[in-house]
Amino acid sequence: MTAGYRLATGAGDVVVSVASASHVGLVRLVNEDSLLAEPPLFAVADGMGGHAFGDRASAAAVQALREEVGGAALSAPGRVLAAIRRANAAVRELTAGAGGDRVIAGTTLTGVALVLEDPDDGASDPHARWMVFNLGDSRVYRWDAAGAGNGARPGLGRLERVSVDHSIVQELFDAGVIDEARTRTHPDRNIITRALGASDGVEPEAWLLPAEQPQTFLICSDGLTKELDDAQIAAVLASASDRMGDPQSAVDALLAAALEAGGHDNITVVLVQSEYRRTADEGADGTGHDTGEDVVDEQTRDRALSPELEDTLPRV
Repeated sequence: MTAGYRLATGAGDVVVSVASASHVGLVRLVNEDSLLAEPPLFAVADGMGGHAFGDRASAAAVQALREEVGGAALSAPGRVLAAIRRANAAVRELTAGAGGDRVIAGTTLTGVALVLEDPDDGASDPHARWMVFNLGDSRVYRWDAAGAGNGARPGLGRLERVSVDHSIVQELFDAGVIDEARTRTHPDRNIITRALGASDGVEPEAWLLPAEQPQTFLICSDGLTKELDDAQIAAVLASASDRMGDPQSAVDALLAAALEAGGHDNITVVLVQSEYRRTADEGADGTGHDTGEDVVDEQTRDRALSPELEDTLPRV
């Protein structure tokens, strides 16, 4: 069922529609995925570990995020990072008294949060941003149904991966050792290099995207991306584009496609759609008219995924 929210940001509101689903799949006996689909934060965690600790790890991470950020007024990106650190501590605590080297608990964590950039600097209108964060190989994508730019063919839309996998195969791909196709079959494809619970310190990656532009985010565990490559995911979303007024139908279509492809792992999908509605007396240029231009911070580094995508890891 699609849920709707309206989040005040100062000069305007961000109107959000969100749908989600999680399935144990066709092979596994336990669903070790957990999700959070409550404003201002939307996330997926894919747990791992023996002795039934995987499902507990993902659940503990999501609960920590909910307690730290969920239902609260919008705040700075630093608060989201603090919530991730709290989630890491919660996962570490699961095995603190378990004993034994083979008792482990960990989880991926990825998602988006609506934040106010520099909300305490005295500005009358802090910039609203979507903050994308990631640890592990669960993913955040951005979907553009119109498929504008980047050579996209009309009617097929454009799927853009925002997060970067923290995995052995991603490192091999980045180094040019293997190609994209090989990442799907490599024997080490399940080995990740960052996760909650792996150590006392935690190093998520984070990016900021403008909230003033319409956005559609797909957040998913690797149970989806193991079964469907990016082109197949885009095809499913494109076929559901005429129903995107109801994001739940697109979520259900993705889940059904992953199950039909084998459903070898737990599958979790969260779809977040947003649009910005500015107050009548103020526009992006202060005149009541939206300039349509992206805000670019010279201190950030463009990851070259999209002109407006800002890599903010060094700053927050």
